[in-house]
Amino acid sequence: MTSPRNLLLIALLFIGYLMWMQWQEDYHRPPATTANAPATNLPDGTPDPATPNAGVPAAAVPGADVPAADGGVAPSAPVADAPRAPEGQRIVVTTDVLRVEIDTRGGNVVVADLLDYARDPKHPERVRLLDDQPSTFFEAQSGLVGVQGSAVRAPDHTATWTTAQTRYELAPGSDTLEVVLESVDAGGLAVRKVYAFARGSYTIGQRHEIRNDASTPWTGNAYRQLQRVPPLVDTAGIKGYSNTERYSFAGAAWYSPSGKFEKLKFDDFAGEPLSTSFQGGWGAMLQHYFFAAWIPESDELTAYSTATLQKDGSTRYLIRTLSPTLTVAPGQTRVEQARLYVGPKLQSTLDEVAPGLALTVDYGIFTVISEPLHWVLAQFHKLTGNWGFAIILLVLLLKAVFFKLTEAQYRSTAKMRKLQPRMAALKERYGDDRQKMNQAMMELYQKEKINPLGGCLPMLVQMPVFFALYWVLLESVELRQAPFIGWIQNLTAPDPYYVLPALNGLVMIATSILTPTAGMDPTQAKIMKFMPVIFSVMFAFFPAGLVLYWTVNGALSLLQQWIITRRIERGDAAAA
Repeated sequence: MTSPRNLLLIALLFIGYLMWMQWQEDYHRPPATTANAPATNLPDGTPDPATPNAGVPAAAVPGADVPAADGGVAPSAPVADAPRAPEGQRIVVTTDVLRVEIDTRGGNVVVADLLDYARDPKHPERVRLLDDQPSTFFEAQSGLVGVQGSAVRAPDHTATWTTAQTRYELAPGSDTLEVVLESVDAGGLAVRKVYAFARGSYTIGQRHEIRNDASTPWTGNAYRQLQRVPPLVDTAGIKGYSNTERYSFAGAAWYSPSGKFEKLKFDDFAGEPLSTSFQGGWGAMLQHYFFAAWIPESDELTAYSTATLQKDGSTRYLIRTLSPTLTVAPGQTRVEQARLYVGPKLQSTLDEVAPGLALTVDYGIFTVISEPLHWVLAQFHKLTGNWGFAIILLVLLLKAVFFKLTEAQYRSTAKMRKLQPRMAALKERYGDDRQKMNQAMMELYQKEKINPLGGCLPMLVQMPVFFALYWVLLESVELRQAPFIGWIQNLTAPDPYYVLPALNGLVMIATSILTPTAGMDPTQAKIMKFMPVIFSVMFAFFPAGLVLYWTVNGALSLLQQWIITRRIERGDAAAA
């Protein structure tokens, strides 16, 4: 797989694959999922009064009032100049895996730190997935919206809430923790917003306990939404080009039992707005390694929509879930609930949280191959306790699976190497007459029973596996910042001392020595000479885990090719 010709073909195929992916993103426009009416972009991402529960039979769903961007309530249209609610307090909640900040203005989760994941291995700061800073804005918002003409005000995601204390911590020996917020509106609707945390879990339960103290029924909907700006990704220079984060999908995604996993890039929000309803699904915002998702109750017919917003001089993107319409009679209490996932893309456990949630680990078209490879890699990690050794064992397994194919490839290469003197003689005989030269070479191949494509076909069969493994190493959060041995303390960062790229270059040079070049085009021959240097420079900026895979695979291929070549040479010597 690592002979110079094969490497050139791999590079061309890889570039073609990246170009195809970019074409899919730029020009492939699947039809937007629509329902009764298109989604309307309103200030601050508040539900559309015309389609409060898009996709639900109209007879069952009255119109909904729209909470204005500034905290006011409009009976049928947004209010642009109502006074803003006062700035809220921060409620800090700490568990064994999360540190969360909830703002009493809106009762939203505005900060979420993942305590088991460092932003950088050399610094103590944790990964901050949710953040209320303008440049990295990403919030999980929730609220209630009433029907048009409702005399009872419902607290939306800009309303003011109160709480008994501002610091909560999961106590040793306790497995659960609840944070209760109460609305301060005196309009007759008493609402408690409750967040429930569990030990070892990135899933946060969230429910509205709605008590109607008014003399008239209240009818409306609960909504939850994720609102964010695109994540900041370093794309500058060669280092930015090799930054794996730039190749990972970032945008909105949702799952339904019928449509399965679907996603929407930030650039496509305006042209392909989502507006549909289904049961048993979820809506999420994805980025490299981490994501957040609202997961409604599985038996609810929930409306899903997307929108773009202009806020603080930047464009924000929103995905919303809207519950079925509920009515609370005077003196009654209703509970409406959902779950919020804020955490890493742990493929082995996500489907236990909700069906299809593991698909957020997006392997693209190679999912059917990548998922089994990830499972095997995880089993090797359980055996070794080291992701670097797990990668090496996976390479050994793949080499064993494809042993017969690669053996045929190297036998063909060894036979062609044996013919180099005769091919050189043909080149000297026919000079620049390429037509006669090629005809004589084909006759020679037929006489010696050599298939010149025999070395390419086995590699082409292995290419889907190579690409699938590439995406496993790219997307697996388990490998993020994972140490190997010695100087390599982060498999997802480049080798700090460039040892692996240099070793890979040496392997390529040794492989080129065993690879026949007679009859090769002079330009191609020059390219082959520079391939080890080109790949070594390129791999200097690639994650060490990928370079480790490539180097080990190349070294094993070199050993296999050398053994087969020596075996054929000894057989020829014995026959002579």
